[in-house]
Amino acid sequence: MRYDTDHKARTRERILDEAASAIRAAGPQGVSVGGVMKKAGLTHGGFYAHFGSKDELVAEAIRQMFGGPYGNFAALTEGKPPAEALAAYVDFYLSARHRDARDRGCPLPALSGDLARMPASARARFGQGAERLRASIAGLLDAMGRDDPDVLAASAIAEMVGAIALARATDDAARSDDILAATRKALGARLGLAFEAS
Repeated sequence: MRYDTDHKARTRERILDEAASAIRAAGPQGVSVGGVMKKAGLTHGGFYAHFGSKDELVAEAIRQMFGGPYGNFAALTEGKPPAEALAAYVDFYLSARHRDARDRGCPLPALSGDLARMPASARARFGQGAERLRASIAGLLDAMGRDDPDVLAASAIAEMVGAIALARATDDAARSDDILAATRKALGARLGLAFEAS
């Protein structure tokens, strides 16, 4: 049976979605081609019609993992003055909702610890995703007239990613919330952001 090109693209997206879920759940080393294909409702043999290797699958799944969070960044910031846009993004990033969305949230805190063990192609995709976020935040900081927006953006991302990672790691819900609130307050003061009352 012949399928149109849209069918092949949809199938590839389904495989990537399952691979991204597996990476989030077990890290890149926990991804099995057979397991991903089975969850996608496909046979193991069909894998090579879409990807040349497991490394390619992992790299492309990581690229796709950045798509959702970047779309969220755009939705939160689009059409707003720079300071308001950045405040909206930081407020979301350091929220309990984002902390609890391990399966959909930013891949930076989810994958940073696995980066050294990833294949070069996956590290490259991760780096591209991280750079896109850094450049977007730096653009807002530059529009706000802040000095050294690139350095400031990199520092802010490191602080936010660390806060999410620590908030997810603690088993004390109140302590987890405190980590997010303290980081939000410190970043707001350092970046000159005003948050809406929650």
